Amino acid sequence: MAHPMTHDGAYASSGLHDLFQLPVGRTLDICLKLHSAILEHRLEPGMKLSEDEVGEIYGASRTVVRAALQALAHSGLVSIEKNRGAFVARPTIREAHEVFEARALIEPRVARMAAAAMTDKDLKRLQAHIDAEHEAIHSGDMGKALSLSGSFHTAIADIADQQVLANMVRSLISRSSLIIALYWRRADTACESHSHHALMKAFAKKDGDAAEEIQKSHIVDLHSGLNLTQPRNSSPSLAEALRG
Repeated sequence: MAHPMTHDGAYASSGLHDLFQLPVGRTLDICLKLHSAILEHRLEPGMKLSEDEVGEIYGASRTVVRAALQALAHSGLVSIEKNRGAFVARPTIREAHEVFEARALIEPRVARMAAAAMTDKDLKRLQAHIDAEHEAIHSGDMGKALSLSGSFHTAIADIADQQVLANMVRSLISRSSLIIALYWRRADTACESHSHHALMKAFAKKDGDAAEEIQKSHIVDLHSGLNLTQPRNSSPSLAEALRG
């Protein structure tokens, strides 16, 4: 049985190593843990990321934690404010529009490329993402389900085998997670299963035209699911978010 790739232990093949531009080691490990917590909405937009508290939770020095936070800041997931410290980024309404407009330009083309390169092994890998997402939904872990939905999109970019585009998609997906946490207005998950299943059918047929059109429609639909008026607010503690 194929398994979806996780953030920890698979960063070389998943592209996160390249995204954060950190050598393998403790700093990258903490960066990936924080990245995962953000994508799963355990760390919410605007939450303060105290170097001391993160270091205590992970048993790391402030120097290591600071380097991890700086790497996340370069990817747009964390904002570092002078004399205030690091916070999970809170994308503005304009940034939300721009991220989804960029996705609508890039991801349909990437889906076409992936359809041309698709193998049976790739199809099994994508199906494993969908299965894991459904399992998370049924268990009530909506944060994990959203993270897996994003991973489905980055896996498509990896299959297309275009490293520059894949890194762009990976960055946009990460930022989309923050946007969804702030502005999502629907009760369902961010990636409706019918869109992913329709993509799977197109990929199985190596139908690039269909894959491109389905992905474009899907991203536009996601964009329309945002309530780009007033962001919501909620704030669990940092320790609860990272140890939960």
